[in-house]
Amino acid sequence: MLTTLIEPAELAAHLTDADWAVVDCRFDLADTSWGERAYGAGHIPGALYAHLDRDLSGAHGPRRGRHPLPEVEALAALFGRLGINAQVQVVAYDQGPGAFAARLWWLLRWLGHPAVAVLNGGFAAWQRAGLPVNAGAEARAPRRFSAAPAPAMLFGTQQLEAALAAGELRSGATVLVDARPADRFRGENESLDPVAGHVPGARSHPFAGNHDAQGRWRAAPELRQAWAATLRGTPAAAAVAMCGSGVTACHNLLALEVAGLPGARLYAGSWSEWIRDPAHAVARGSETA
Repeated sequence: MLTTLIEPAELAAHLTDADWAVVDCRFDLADTSWGERAYGAGHIPGALYAHLDRDLSGAHGPRRGRHPLPEVEALAALFGRLGINAQVQVVAYDQGPGAFAARLWWLLRWLGHPAVAVLNGGFAAWQRAGLPVNAGAEARAPRRFSAAPAPAMLFGTQQLEAALAAGELRSGATVLVDARPADRFRGENESLDPVAGHVPGARSHPFAGNHDAQGRWRAAPELRQAWAATLRGTPAAAAVAMCGSGVTACHNLLALEVAGLPGARLYAGSWSEWIRDPAHAVARGSETA
């Protein structure tokens, strides 16, 4: 069973395996139909497409972030349509770095399916390796997916309010890690949300630092070293990952797993949910925790 990353050559050896399912998660926040178009033009043979907004996110609401978690029943139905059940090894990929593929990785684990890996380097690495590509639609027989959600993997806004009030972020009892680029964390360049800045006491750990220039994940020892600087001696189980909307936070959660530092939770609503309440505190500039 593969639970973190897979290399292109290893996936290529399993393309005809009925108990392997490949999911294309390519997406562009600025052009939300791009991923589907790219999938139609060329994708890994046998892959089905999952859209971030339509499939991997739930309905919006006045107090929810930009990419709320789907309802468990809807997500289980999606996984069934993708041909996933308990016997299936899932491989998720996107255009390269894995930001959107990691969202699918986390969602499957949340519903009790650990046999899911992200393609190292994504579709770009697949193409560089000269591996086969199909165009057009694909079909896969649906299966029955049984969901077993794990509430302990989540951290909500009320929990964050309580942690802030208790001083847990300042003391390090809870380590809130923000995956957004450093300039967005500091509030200098907010391109997606109406309020700039970060949750007071949060620590900046941009998800782009988890991979190299070609979108391939850094080796486990390198990741451990980088995360040690962010966690500062606090166990990973005390960490909570956030970002703008709960997507690239999953990249940090996968990086922690690759580094051998499991147990961190996801603040799914993230910054875009936190700022829905004008009473919530906002910090700008460098972290002070």
